[in-house]
Amino acid sequence: MAKINPHIHFNGNAEEAFEFYKSVFGGEFISIRRYKELSTNDFSFPEEELNKILHIGLAIGSASILTGSDVPNILGKVSEIENRSKITITADSKAEADALFNGLSAGGTVEMPIGVGPWCSYFGAFRDKYGIEWMVEYAE
Repeated sequence: MAKINPHIHFNGNAEEAFEFYKSVFGGEFISIRRYKELSTNDFSFPEEELNKILHIGLAIGSASILTGSDVPNILGKVSEIENRSKITITADSKAEADALFNGLSAGGTVEMPIGVGPWCSYFGAFRDKYGIEWMVEYAE
């Protein structure tokens, strides 16, 4: 059965926020990836973006993960009074990830087609037909 976890976007202070969340919830970071890890010879983020958080995950309890990221400047600022979070579904299999992605994104807008994502998981993102933002992932 899939698990649902929240994902929060930040305007450059994701690491600070997650250190705070860790101090409150306890737990350990299960992943921290920075934009510099996504840079290649063909594409690189500006210098001021390289140490920003691409993906961070904090284990909370035995089954929940709070994830987040900094939005790169090229995508603009996240409205702090509007929708700045996504619901992340962690699937138990690639087939389940595909079924959930295809089912929930029907009639919506795909932001990132499902496939191998930037942090090596099978990943896709979309806004459903009701405007809710979702991310589906499967990691072996």
